Amino acid sequence: MTSRSDLILRLAEPSDCSALFDLVQALAEYEKLSHAVTGNPSALKEHLFGSPKYAEAILAEYTGQAVGFALFFHNYSTFLTKPGIYLEDIFVLSEYRRKGVGKALLTKLAQIAVERDCGRLEWSVLDWNEPAQTFYRRMGASILPDWRICRVTGEALIELGRWGE
Repeated sequence: MTSRSDLILRLAEPSDCSALFDLVQALAEYEKLSHAVTGNPSALKEHLFGSPKYAEAILAEYTGQAVGFALFFHNYSTFLTKPGIYLEDIFVLSEYRRKGVGKALLTKLAQIAVERDCGRLEWSVLDWNEPAQTFYRRMGASILPDWRICRVTGEALIELGRWGE
């Protein structure tokens, strides 16, 4: 566990976008998806702080260094008729894992969800990432076996948008 006095969790500010993007790149490297990163700190800044604002981020700093983040946005449950929070990414640098940083990030996000009267907090986890799955279960998460993510990107997204024209 990290010393609570050395760990600071806070909502990201515009000046944090370079550090956040460095963490995004570290996440992509961990997931062996570095080739999929096509964004940049400027786009991240625009989407986190522009108008409209598409997402929010919590930055974890340990003794003044950015060591982790959680990037999230609101979704909506028609069954609950309540907003929810979708955690797009959570990541902690490897040398800071098992020190309570990930738990602190999830706890902070849960507090935000409760404060905003959200009906649920949800996210996805890669099927090969057993350490993360174990951690999430320990934190009280259920991993739903009967749901699959559907995704349309690139040319397929453009074509779908043209459907029926």
